[in-house]
Amino acid sequence: MKNMHEQETKAENAITIVVCSKKSDNKMRKTDEIEKLSTTAGLNVVESFYQNVKDFNRSTVIGSGKVEEIKNYIATCEEVIDVAVVDYPLTGSQVKNLEDAFGVKVIDRVGLIIDIFAQGAQSKEAKLQVKLAQDLYLLPRLSQMQGSSGRFGGVGVGMRGPGESKLELNRRVLEKEIDSLKKQIAKIKSQRQISRRERLASDLPKIALVGYTNSGKSSLLNVLTKDNIYADDKYFATLDTTSRKLYLGEGEYALLTDTVGFISDLPHQLVDAFSSTLEEATDADLLLHIVDVSLQKQDGDKKEYEVNIDITNKLLDQLGATKKRIVVLNKCDKLSSPIEIKNSQILLSTKTSVGIDKLIEAIKIMLED
Repeated sequence: MKNMHEQETKAENAITIVVCSKKSDNKMRKTDEIEKLSTTAGLNVVESFYQNVKDFNRSTVIGSGKVEEIKNYIATCEEVIDVAVVDYPLTGSQVKNLEDAFGVKVIDRVGLIIDIFAQGAQSKEAKLQVKLAQDLYLLPRLSQMQGSSGRFGGVGVGMRGPGESKLELNRRVLEKEIDSLKKQIAKIKSQRQISRRERLASDLPKIALVGYTNSGKSSLLNVLTKDNIYADDKYFATLDTTSRKLYLGEGEYALLTDTVGFISDLPHQLVDAFSSTLEEATDADLLLHIVDVSLQKQDGDKKEYEVNIDITNKLLDQLGATKKRIVVLNKCDKLSSPIEIKNSQILLSTKTSVGIDKLIEAIKIMLED
């Protein structure tokens, strides 16, 4: 029985397939990100493939030559490959065609991120939101994917969480469930709005922690408020909003709220489903934009951490969030050489507490303006 259990819990072996379709796409960055996402989902990445696509193959996205190359690799690899992760949104027919060609389960970037959210959802609202995101993702693919993943066991990455049995549903049942989920979430949202109005009516200024996923937002919340909120060195470690009082000195306090992390090309199903955590950013008087400054790889004419800043700022501007922002360059203890610090940027380390006092002073000044 022990061997059976070990076999069931063994990480699935995966290959990743990076598709670059724009001139601005950076192969190294995209490969690194999809590998980290795959690892966060519990996959063991064995090999990565890449293709620069100009003319899309409507059946498989990638070209027939690349399909054949990957097919041969899977067939001859010493490791048994269980999953192919495609860093691109696929239609149901494209998933099926690639599964037919490779003989393994295929999951796209959107499905992978939703799977990670499914694993991390803790509260009732988060679980409902993940289930809704899974249903919205599956609905347009249902007829083409019906029974597809069942060929590969119907378990593991892409088949977990609240929506794990969706491939057995028909369209009418799924649409009915989506309607029910939206009503349940709306009810919870209405209840939360009352709590938010009470917080907004208080005299405490509102500060939201925002930033790219795995930049250290929850760790900073813990350091600033001397709390012990769950934090981990992986993507989307926390999904639910958490608010704590922050002491600013001289009897002054602020309300500090952690939010879900951003990522490039965040699936629209999750932007919609997790609007509640994003509301905290739009309501805040001040944003602490947390950045992992240790990401020093060159990405075009910028460093990786600078690209992450741009991605997050673009999302914040789309949300209509306040322009009052302090950029917290976290994980400075990992830097091997000095970097240029711009206005409204503070170098900090949640691990060593370097820069914490300076951040508190900057917060007080920004809130007084």
